[in-house]
Amino acid sequence: MTGAEADAIGVLVVEDDPLAAEAHGRYVERVPGFAVRGTAHSVAEARRFLGRTPVDLLLLDLYLPDGHGLALVRALRAAGHGADVIAVTSARDLAVVRDSVSLGVVQYVLKPFAFPTLRDRLTRYAEYRAAAGEAGGQDEVDRALAALRAPQPVALPKGMSGPTLAAVTRIIRAAGEEGVTAAETGARAGMSRITARRYLEHLVAIGNAERVPRYGAVGRPEVGYHWRPAT
Repeated sequence: MTGAEADAIGVLVVEDDPLAAEAHGRYVERVPGFAVRGTAHSVAEARRFLGRTPVDLLLLDLYLPDGHGLALVRALRAAGHGADVIAVTSARDLAVVRDSVSLGVVQYVLKPFAFPTLRDRLTRYAEYRAAAGEAGGQDEVDRALAALRAPQPVALPKGMSGPTLAAVTRIIRAAGEEGVTAAETGARAGMSRITARRYLEHLVAIGNAERVPRYGAVGRPEVGYHWRPAT
């Protein structure tokens, strides 16, 4: 491990979906000052890893095959483990959000998300960690805490909505290696082919999808879209 790697904020990715875990790890590695120390796919794996390897931050999915992510956080806190936690999850229950805050979860990122969203949260977390020493007054305390406050959502192009983007994202991810066309996406999501193509092209633009020609009957090939979680 180089000096820069040793000084980096060490992250453990805890995610049961192997593809998502790999994508999240790649996202983390793209942010300067952060390094992935390991990956765990369950509560048990995470506890074993943390028992032998110190980390600064957990990138934690809340729905794991052998328990809830917050149960892991409670166990870590009871054992005196001080690693910070960013929850990365599809859980939208505000009661879960409140429980997360009470346990010291510093950020809450909803799936699906693009790299800029996680980059923003990690950058803010790094700013928060960098604030050290005794505050000279209330303003300095406020500035340190403000670094952790959730920013405004990443702006979508005009006329696009977050819920519709999430629906299109679910469709393309579920399609797997076969991919989907704009027409197929529109039919499954209940929208026009043109609207579906706009959302698919947005996913391509932010690096979460790629175009792949689909050859079938004689004639012009269709454009298929495949999920591409990280580059």
